Amino acid sequence: MESLAEYVELVGARNSAEITAAAEAIADTAAAGGLVRPTGAGHSLAAVLETFFRAGGLAFVRPIWHPRVLPFHGARTATAAERERGLGAAAADEAGIGSEDTVVVFSNSGANPFPVEVAESAARAGATVVAVTSRAANEAAPRRAAHRLVDVAGIVIDTHVPPGDATWPPEHPVTAPVSSLATTTIWTLILREVHRISPDAPRWRSANVPGNDEFNRALVERFSARIPEL
Repeated sequence: MESLAEYVELVGARNSAEITAAAEAIADTAAAGGLVRPTGAGHSLAAVLETFFRAGGLAFVRPIWHPRVLPFHGARTATAAERERGLGAAAADEAGIGSEDTVVVFSNSGANPFPVEVAESAARAGATVVAVTSRAANEAAPRRAAHRLVDVAGIVIDTHVPPGDATWPPEHPVTAPVSSLATTTIWTLILREVHRISPDAPRWRSANVPGNDEFNRALVERFSARIPEL
């Protein structure tokens, strides 16, 4: 597909029911006093960052992450870490996932232990598990974990990213990855739907608009005990 606009439209249209289901789960989490727990490894952490402490974003969000899977901590070691068995399970255990939480796992391939183990731990805890992943990449990637992410999550939102992520030029793609474009699109659509369902759910406001510092300060006071990253 040559048009990025068409790709964005496709991702939203083909996942309409799943996006609504994810938004309903998040609205239920808000009503129950739970937290949204996004996670990812490598470049999928870009999607996690979009969910946390973001202008217009939900305030009841606490990421599940580990410094070793952050590429800036060491690009090659981050790749090795997300393939390491046990690291995701340990991060999930430390996170203290509750049954009222919604865990959103961003992973393009859905094949490495870190995201899969977090999803497995969340499912055992009774949380709703939402996978934002590529079914095609899940099928093509080497199996490194006990399961594939698509087989663990209760809600699977398919990014339709091709295996390898590269999309350009169409006849022999070597560049222009679209997984980050897909995850940002999906999360934005989820936020729209959450607002329709739960317009009063707590949300951050831009710190660069006068008067919003006070509003955000009240949210920090409300959530900081449960979200120490604030």
